[in-house]
Amino acid sequence: MPLGRELPQLLKQRLFYKGRKFDFEVNRLRLPNKAEGEWECIRHPGGALAVPVTPEGKLVLVRQYRFAVQGRILEFPAGTLEPTEEPLETVKREIEEETGYSAQKWDKLGEFFLAPGYSDEIIYAFLARDLEKLDTPPKQDDDEDIETVLLTPEEMERAILEGEPIDAKSITSFFLARPFLV
Repeated sequence: MPLGRELPQLLKQRLFYKGRKFDFEVNRLRLPNKAEGEWECIRHPGGALAVPVTPEGKLVLVRQYRFAVQGRILEFPAGTLEPTEEPLETVKREIEEETGYSAQKWDKLGEFFLAPGYSDEIIYAFLARDLEKLDTPPKQDDDEDIETVLLTPEEMERAILEGEPIDAKSITSFFLARPFLV
């Protein structure tokens, strides 16, 4: 069981919606401490994220429009795991699509829950090094509105501390990667 699972007892499934990227359910549960109630949960297949570092030590990020927050945020390239796809496969595909780079060296940084209060999504974070710019990057998804941004680790840390719009998975992954960045 990943990351310390302890399953509740399902008493009744009240609502279930199958979406394009995730499912949503409302269930009546009995928790391990015997408390009963209804809880909502987003069921997500998980995501993989790369912290790409150029040979010059710059971080490769994307500034991406996100409809849910009605604006652009700074993120490391990432994507949703496809069925039967390993996290490293996902992130190799996503880094090429979103940034136009490929990486020759990959190191796992860790994995973590993104928002465990309402979702079971796990992010698998990797450090991507020995980057090469692709001559012909793959086509981006139709709904992606992305600009590639290069920052030094110091600029990234300053952006985080100054409150620039940056998602939590990118902030977490940056600090997991920080000991490897010069």
